[in-house]
Amino acid sequence: MADQVLKDRLGNTIGKISTASNGVQTIKDKLGNTKGSYDPKSNKTKDKLGKTIGTGNLLTTLL
Repeated sequence: MADQVLKDRLGNTIGKISTASNGVQTIKDKLGNTKGSYDPKSNKTKDKLGKTIGTGNLLTTLL
């Protein structure tokens, strides 16, 4: 699927969200470092170490 590019108010890229075919979304910073993922089946957001951050899609809070 297509990546969603995240930009700040000045238009600078700050990260991107990629969606896999199974629906899991992964967020990466502007350098390509993985920050976490969101699984819509479990409705949980996890950090890069797999620790649950919370319920719902909280990916942008990881940037």
